[in-house]
Amino acid sequence: MKILVTGGAGFIGSAVVRRAIRDGHAVVNVDALTYAACLANVAMVADHPAYAFEHADIRDAEAMARIFAAHRPDAVMHLAAESHVDRSIDGPGAFIDTNVRGTYVLLEAARAWWTSNGRPEGFRFHHVSTDEVYGSLGATGQFTEATPYAPNSPYSASKAASDHLVRAWGETYGLPYVLTNCSNNYGPYHFPEKLIPVVILKALSGEPIPVYGQGLNIRDWLYVEDHADALLTVLQRGEVGRTYNIGGENEVTNIDLVRRICALLDRMRPQARPHAEQIAFVTDRPGHDLRYAIDPTRIRTELGWRPSVTLDQGLERTVRWFLDNEPWWRALQARDGVGQRLGQAVGAAP
Repeated sequence: MKILVTGGAGFIGSAVVRRAIRDGHAVVNVDALTYAACLANVAMVADHPAYAFEHADIRDAEAMARIFAAHRPDAVMHLAAESHVDRSIDGPGAFIDTNVRGTYVLLEAARAWWTSNGRPEGFRFHHVSTDEVYGSLGATGQFTEATPYAPNSPYSASKAASDHLVRAWGETYGLPYVLTNCSNNYGPYHFPEKLIPVVILKALSGEPIPVYGQGLNIRDWLYVEDHADALLTVLQRGEVGRTYNIGGENEVTNIDLVRRICALLDRMRPQARPHAEQIAFVTDRPGHDLRYAIDPTRIRTELGWRPSVTLDQGLERTVRWFLDNEPWWRALQARDGVGQRLGQAVGAAP
């Protein structure tokens, strides 16, 4: 297949690009190269004859039309998004603009291309979303594909809106789509404002390791390369008009996660005192969902997919990758907001 991947220089998008090229697909990587993008993430495939890069913004309708006409993709995998919850609290407008309006522009470009080319049956629009659209769980239960939407942050609300747009374009215009909602990703090339890289880099620098509240929020962690495999599985074999929840089957509290990372660093990069002594509990962020958990029954039973990497395996690989790739993360430290506490601007003027 020739796959148009939006956001292919980001964390999850680049994993999809690398995996798709490895699996023999052609890839057109469309990325606006915002603060969270990094072309080093796809440097290993940049010279591959099946790879092409387009520096463009999904909100630019003219650019999207040109790219569809020039590359004639068989499928779209839409991963481009503003994705950091804390940033969405401080500046929600960028999330609405990119995640909602950008998805609309991309849908219209895909629909125009699909229609003008005779509505090819094999065309797919794969929208990649998050479990955060479902809101927060209590101590028990899991999100299924039938769970009502109840987003609690500007980020999750913008992703919920984009999910609804995709479904509407399928129902109204017949655009063949599949939709996936995933749990928290982690792994190599994880942008250093997210929890796991923050813990690793703060620990290495000897600084306090910030943990929101008492660290009792629970997440289901999905190794990013497993996620890329799942996404390509859904693209190729998922039923049109169907949603698939993708989970890592690795639930853990934030504080337990942080302590596991500290223990790995004690072994891999020992220092005079245990890294866990750097943990510092900080004021929780507003609207912080207590727990996310995915029920992966549908993707497992219908498509035969389940994660291959346990949390302990994935954390060890991730910590080792960050230790071995210091030039990559050092180059990102000066980018806007990286290393700063964000998401506290509740009540401030927009």
